[in-house]
Amino acid sequence: MDNIFTESSRLIFRRMSEADFSDLAEMLKNPNVMYAWEYVFDDVDVLSWIKKNREYYKKYGLGYFLAVDKSSLQVVGQIALMPDIIEGIEYYEIGYILKEKFWHKGYALEGAKAMINYAFNNLKLKSVIFEIRPENIRSRKVAEKCGAFVTGEFVKNVRGKNMKHLIYTLNKSYSNPSG
Repeated sequence: MDNIFTESSRLIFRRMSEADFSDLAEMLKNPNVMYAWEYVFDDVDVLSWIKKNREYYKKYGLGYFLAVDKSSLQVVGQIALMPDIIEGIEYYEIGYILKEKFWHKGYALEGAKAMINYAFNNLKLKSVIFEIRPENIRSRKVAEKCGAFVTGEFVKNVRGKNMKHLIYTLNKSYSNPSG
């Protein structure tokens, strides 16, 4: 299927479309899921999110991909591999947003490892980053389980609010994402 980006043992990662609105809204409109962003999306934001990612697919072949459980065919979340520019420096970022009902099942870690493998083995990147708010302990633990470590921090202005983010870096020479 042309829509599939990559796979892992339990998940298929596929490009999103407008048909995925309800699955994306379930994540992006949930205050428990979006607490680190400090806002929830409305319908217009969800549609903009889909459009933005579809533009990323066209421009880079990358973005946030829907993570679909192979056995149940349910969308469990979205996992990203995409370019990012922080303070004028280009990085490739790993990201993850899961539906609340699929937390604590290892999907974020599995998805992050799949994107790390793709970045290192297919794109031949030397490093990837995770951009994480300091208080987002669960996301930080996922990055750390992948072998990433804090290498810096920056402030991102999101909807008029300055938000501190940590930069976790994983270098290919230090990684063992299948472990």
